[in-house]
Amino acid sequence: MRELYDRNVISKRVYELATKINKKYGDESLVVIGILNGSFMFIADLVRFLRMPIELDFFGVKSYKGTKSSNIHFTKELDIDIKDKHVLIVEDIVDSGMTTFVVCEMLKSREPKSLRLCTLLFKAVNFKKAVHMDWIGFAVPDEFIVGYGLDYNGLYRDLPDIHVLDESDGIQRNV
Repeated sequence: MRELYDRNVISKRVYELATKINKKYGDESLVVIGILNGSFMFIADLVRFLRMPIELDFFGVKSYKGTKSSNIHFTKELDIDIKDKHVLIVEDIVDSGMTTFVVCEMLKSREPKSLRLCTLLFKAVNFKKAVHMDWIGFAVPDEFIVGYGLDYNGLYRDLPDIHVLDESDGIQRNV
């Protein structure tokens, strides 16, 4: 495992993203929706820097098994109504964009006033869906990323830094 971004670099970037979001929304209320499970650390840090009134909720989506993307499964529904509200979807990582696309389409049908996306990590090389990313923390290489909420088979979410796993870490690429 090798470190890609340490906690200080991550914290600085999260603050920069929040500053841009604050500028966009000003004093307008915002619904912030974290995509579980991976976004929990990022969203916790991000909302601490937001200055507008917010409602916070989570949408549960699973799309990985091991290192391989699989079918999308919903594990938690929203508890709040987003109709006529500004909505910010917060992702840990956008890879192919498939999960983000499906979530956006589902939430658009609920008629929010606006719908924007913020992701901490973005793998441009794998991006296949026509989804506009409004705020991106870091562009990352096409490697398997863990830490700061991201996992491999449920492990490594608790790491405060972001790391790359490779074959020497015992990951199985074809799981």
